[in-house]
Amino acid sequence: MQFHLNGFRPGDPDLHDPLPGSEATGASIPPEVDVLIVGCGPAGLTLAAQLAAFPSITTRIIEAKNGPLERGQADGVSVRSMEMFQAFGFAHRVLREAYWVNETTFWKPDAQMPGQITRAGRVKDVEEGLSEMPHVILNQARIHDMYLEIMRNSPSRLEPDYNCRLLDLEVDEQGEYPVSVRISRTLASGDTEEVAVRAQYVVGCDGARSAVRDQIGRTMVGDFANQAWGVMDVLAVTDFPDIRFKCLIQSQNDGNIVLIPREGGYLARFYIEMDKLAPDERVRNKEISADHLIRAANRILAPYTLDIRDVAWWSVYEIGQRLTDRFDDGDGMRQPRVFIAGDACHTHSPKAGQGMNVSMGDAFNLGWKLAAVLEGRSPSSLLGTYSEERQAVAQDLIDFDREWTKVLTERADETTPDAAPKFQSYFIEHGRYTAGTAVCYKPSRLTGDAEHQSLAAGYPIGMRFQSVPVIRHADAKPMELGHTLLADGRWRVYAFADRAGEGLCRFAEFLQSDPRSPVVQFSRDVDDADSVIDLRAIFQEAHTELDVSDIPAILRPTKGRLGLVDYEKVFCADPSKDIFDLRGLDRDQGCLVIVRPDQYVADVMPLDALDRFHSYFEANLI
Repeated sequence: MQFHLNGFRPGDPDLHDPLPGSEATGASIPPEVDVLIVGCGPAGLTLAAQLAAFPSITTRIIEAKNGPLERGQADGVSVRSMEMFQAFGFAHRVLREAYWVNETTFWKPDAQMPGQITRAGRVKDVEEGLSEMPHVILNQARIHDMYLEIMRNSPSRLEPDYNCRLLDLEVDEQGEYPVSVRISRTLASGDTEEVAVRAQYVVGCDGARSAVRDQIGRTMVGDFANQAWGVMDVLAVTDFPDIRFKCLIQSQNDGNIVLIPREGGYLARFYIEMDKLAPDERVRNKEISADHLIRAANRILAPYTLDIRDVAWWSVYEIGQRLTDRFDDGDGMRQPRVFIAGDACHTHSPKAGQGMNVSMGDAFNLGWKLAAVLEGRSPSSLLGTYSEERQAVAQDLIDFDREWTKVLTERADETTPDAAPKFQSYFIEHGRYTAGTAVCYKPSRLTGDAEHQSLAAGYPIGMRFQSVPVIRHADAKPMELGHTLLADGRWRVYAFADRAGEGLCRFAEFLQSDPRSPVVQFSRDVDDADSVIDLRAIFQEAHTELDVSDIPAILRPTKGRLGLVDYEKVFCADPSKDIFDLRGLDRDQGCLVIVRPDQYVADVMPLDALDRFHSYFEANLI
């Protein structure tokens, strides 16, 4: 973490100086805002926290409820989301509080006594080497708390406006603030008032019953699987030996359980398969109680018993997968002004553990694009890529969830009682998907082709940038290279040095002074050199063998009002885990890896591909 750039400031470095006139909750909503976010779920708060990092952008977030979430339904945090939390600066807090899913065990009917279950196998929950982060479990409300703290500590001191319900909106392309919004606000007295707001952009993160989605005429399309499941968070005493492991449990005739231990060491969540629904039946019409769930869990767990001492929360739901055809109000003729994210545009079962994770991914994708456009750094056409990229991701999720749900509800195969249950092989086969690391954006203006992929085989274009340990040159600090990717809207360029280092030096010279250099072309006079494009270099030598005089000046830039030198741009390979070997980097030629502000690899190219490098940024920056 870097601070004190513009002078020594005591106290918490995460607490930024407030903007003059920054407003707190309870003040009137401004009549004009740059971005109005509707809904304080994981998507809305991810977006608000990201936009709060940009003092020049006026952002407000409204929520119909009367305060922050206290008890969330979602709890699974994928390794990909943990990587994103690192960029926001609170991954370490999640790691401290959360339950770590280290292993998953599988249970099936005992071949000798089919009415009882027996352990069929166990695997590492996350593939070795897939991420430096674990898969964890933490109450959604705590994730919200951490986002709210980031917003509260930002220069704008952003706080949600609670008790505010969207009535309607209308888009008129005339004027600087073309979206007119009407909001009903409930006052402390219980009275309501109507508030009119004009916005440049509106983002609906208001859940499956989204008012924003309805206002732009998008429709959820999909079906239900006619299958009821119960879910309960419980404090229990049991002789089931794997109560503190994630478990997939299949009984012979009584259904299945997905068991998820919760944070804190005592709480556990049970997803319990219930009765099949009739074609036109809905779960709300069935009189299912918590006692029904407890009895079903005990039948499935036999010969083990489950003594429930307290039910912290329970619910019953029916499985369904639904999706909208677009995630914005664009029509191909004009640029979008209204967007939807998260459950507002895709819903599915919770057992794949992807709902909150994919929703936050939607917002992370959209947030940096909105900031780039609003700050005048990118053309508004960039916003059209949000729906193109994330609708495809959601479609993949819907397809996976449909198949996963089918696999989970299949009965045990009585003809091969010694075989591993199907859900065990399916879980292993699709581990990268459930970890959130399988997303791959297709070639586009943001994602290059694979012409030079061989230079960095371990950094697939279109997929997230996977971290590797390196040694920081200036102070010999061992660290993760991926932790230099912050949620600050900047592009990263990782220059992996060729064997002689000459190619890297020529590229650095081009970047510093050539008129075609994106750093020269797209940085403003008042900006630091790395304000738009943050260059980092990784050398093959050990840090003790690389002399500071060999480092190009652009990798030791002077910054801030005091002209201080940034020493944290240069890294060397860690001899114990050499990044050039682990990521298949060409040692002779070296290469450039361009990484988008949302941590996805945008392109790979040679160090001397200056025209290609220039063309990429010219297409996406102003």
